[in-house]
Amino acid sequence: MFQEMRKKDRECSRPEAKEILAQGMYGVLSMNGGNDYAYGVPFSYVYLKNSLYLHCALEGKKLTHIRRDNRVSFCVVTGAEPLPDKFSMKYQSAIVFGKIYEVDDDEEKLQGLIALVEKYYRGDQEHIERGKEKAAKSLFKTAVLRLDIDHLTGKIRREKASKPA
Repeated sequence: MFQEMRKKDRECSRPEAKEILAQGMYGVLSMNGGNDYAYGVPFSYVYLKNSLYLHCALEGKKLTHIRRDNRVSFCVVTGAEPLPDKFSMKYQSAIVFGKIYEVDDDEEKLQGLIALVEKYYRGDQEHIERGKEKAAKSLFKTAVLRLDIDHLTGKIRREKASKPA
């Protein structure tokens, strides 16, 4: 089902791809659009227990697409930086393929929301505590999505050592 990567020298290991997911700040969720175009939306997210957790409003286009077809991909890019002398880019990327679900269990929803708060407010205990309170109070008005990973790939544009003169 999944093609092999064309540029094998840029393929990274599964642990490296997991690290890219863990460290990334946002990604793009791509969904099948049915009769429409494909639909991609940027999200903040957290990588937790081999799944990604996202949150959104209780209704909207993304939920309509997910309810119609829960097969999705999610792409994260970190460390993007132009390499002008090489007409290229330095980057790290990971792409997840899997199925996404609306989380119904309040305990799992809260766990996902708290994990998001802890990720984005690392080291800021005051905001983490306030975020946990807000998460608990907003369970009824927030959708939490869990993307279970079926397949994960990663690419890294590694710098090659300069050849001696």
